[in-house]
Amino acid sequence: MPLKSLYVAITNHGFGHATRATAVAATVQALCPEIPIILATTAPHWLLSSYIEGPFTHHPVALDVGVLQRDSLNMDKPATLAKLQEIRQRSPELIQQELGFLREQQVGLMLADIPPLAAPIAEAAEVPCWMMSNFGWDFIYRPWGGAFVEVADWITSYFQRCDRLFRLPFHEPMVAFPQIIDVGLTGGHPRYELAELRSQFAITTPPERTILLSFGGLGLQKIPYETLRQFSDWQFICFDRHAPELPNLRIVTARHYRPVDFMPLCSRVVSKPGFSTFSEACRLGIPLVTLTREGFAESALLLDGIQRYAHHQILQTEIFFEGDWSFLHAAVLPPQVSTPLPIDGNEAIARAVVDFLQSA
Repeated sequence: MPLKSLYVAITNHGFGHATRATAVAATVQALCPEIPIILATTAPHWLLSSYIEGPFTHHPVALDVGVLQRDSLNMDKPATLAKLQEIRQRSPELIQQELGFLREQQVGLMLADIPPLAAPIAEAAEVPCWMMSNFGWDFIYRPWGGAFVEVADWITSYFQRCDRLFRLPFHEPMVAFPQIIDVGLTGGHPRYELAELRSQFAITTPPERTILLSFGGLGLQKIPYETLRQFSDWQFICFDRHAPELPNLRIVTARHYRPVDFMPLCSRVVSKPGFSTFSEACRLGIPLVTLTREGFAESALLLDGIQRYAHHQILQTEIFFEGDWSFLHAAVLPPQVSTPLPIDGNEAIARAVVDFLQSA
């Protein structure tokens, strides 16, 4: 008898939720290829297929909004609120729409990262709803006050109906969830031999002078790339298709490559606060250099987390954009604690999923 499907509901926000959830789905597929995988997300197919190599169904549906942003640091709160209110108004329609899809696809389990509507959809379909995250959207919206408080309460009420939460590191308390299981870091594994990457991208510098610039799927406006000319004997790698051509900048445009594939070549990853980049770098033991980010509650959790568990540097955003990159000549700071974080998040969640669907 065929196994029932796994429906992975992914929050409609940037690329980080998509990559970490898909990394877990890929581990499910590796453990049990017979489980059909459905990835419910508006993230592009090329991004998903860079993390999961086997077959999957891409179901492009937006069950939430996350935060609407102009780039990886600048948020549009009024537009976010308007979209949230629209989704809330349409929620009965969305629940019925997805209920029909779940029944048609013979879904046996919902795994969500971390759209609140996943809980009532799974409830209507009479399948368990498991979630995975280090924060809930109520945690992000509530400090913004005003009409966001009512939206946060609405979201909390759905999180309370979740059957199980796999809580990732760098987390807020997430007290709305009735059952919490703490797991380790998640993320992708590098796929390419370092010699192959060095040859393909003509990277000749040693790791201590090789830097990965990784600012997520939304990128950053006005990165001062001209500053790289001050470091002519260094090599920089980025995924920004709009970056200028410079002798010491390698721009990766092929969709099958991911930032995690290049991390082992580098002595540091320069990033904005983002769980997936931080998690993948920590899993590989690569030092992190991060900008600060105001007004987004998760950022404080992430900055505290890397200070505790990673070799790191924290930069003031204004100094970075003004072109003062003297941080490259400074030593990274050691982690505050000696015990590393567990890195078994993919496997812990995937094993639970496989065990459940095989026994259903």
